[in-house]
Amino acid sequence: MPTIDIKNTAGKKVGSIDLADAVFGAAINEHLLWEVVKWQRAKKHRGTHSTKTVAEVRGTGKKPYKQKGTGNARQGSLRSHHHVGGGKAFGPKPRSYEYRLPKKVRKGALCSALSLRVKEHKLVVLDSFDLKAPKTREVAAALDRLGADRALIVDRATNEALRLGTGNLTFAKWIAPEGLNVYDVLNHDTLVMTSEAVKALEKALLSAGKKD
Repeated sequence: MPTIDIKNTAGKKVGSIDLADAVFGAAINEHLLWEVVKWQRAKKHRGTHSTKTVAEVRGTGKKPYKQKGTGNARQGSLRSHHHVGGGKAFGPKPRSYEYRLPKKVRKGALCSALSLRVKEHKLVVLDSFDLKAPKTREVAAALDRLGADRALIVDRATNEALRLGTGNLTFAKWIAPEGLNVYDVLNHDTLVMTSEAVKALEKALLSAGKKD
């Protein structure tokens, strides 16, 4: 069972916490991480690309010239695919790139990503991350004291001041425990979580494992 220090926003140790093995001490499966990141990126793919077919391009439908006697190849329309300005054959049309991924795969990949951050000593657990006001400079100063570069901050959804205070930072992102995902964990160098968020995440993932 991994045990790490609990710090305050000044960067000082104020306690320690035991992390669940199944969540923060799991085997690191790179293939699962790749599968889930690919799935997440596919869901974000808008798929709005579109080309015009022969039926959709503008132009006359008149036969260019008679069928026989000209010495040229027979033609039926100037809107055909092989003419300049003609329709596109087999071109892309709007579609969804989303596909289904089993819950066990998603859960396993998230535990793998969290365990990777623990192994790399890139998980910082705070006693709390409460702000008196939603000030960006206070969030930036706290992350600097913690040595957290490109940080993903995880805290309860009701911490509105922290959410607003992190919004303008280009090197940090706030997310609630229930929204934590593999792509965001891997896309940030440091994972900063409050002890409350850690317990909420462990409870959600361990209970999901029992249901499966």
